[in-house]
Amino acid sequence: MRPLAVSAVVSALALAACAPTDTGGQTEPVTGRAYSGPAQPRQCFSVQQVSNYTRGNSDQVFLRVGRSDVYELSATGGCPDIDFAQQMALIPDAGMAGSRICTNDWARVVVPGSSSRVTTCRVRVSRQLTEAEVAALPSRQRP
Repeated sequence: MRPLAVSAVVSALALAACAPTDTGGQTEPVTGRAYSGPAQPRQCFSVQQVSNYTRGNSDQVFLRVGRSDVYELSATGGCPDIDFAQQMALIPDAGMAGSRICTNDWARVVVPGSSSRVTTCRVRVSRQLTEAEVAALPSRQRP
């Protein structure tokens, strides 16, 4: 009887975690910003669609996806060896099973290292840039 009760409690907690919540005029818990309505739909892409990349500032990587989409990745701790890399691998934190990655997802960028065999950088897909934002990027940062 005890395993059945534990199973019922775990199931109830799992269902409750999926329930929508009312902010009641409160702030968003993660950002602390005032709640402004439903979040924008997340933009997603397949890692196989990445055709080019460049480094922006020390903690930025820009990806060209498909023909015209550009995404900004924010690196935690920077990605120093990406400037000299001829190739890179983008591995979603979901692992090799999922090759689709969306805004606000975490991933790893793996490039050949200067002092070791490979260098791994942890990145978050920040956003998809608009055409105007892409045009405003300095030419050396535009993928």
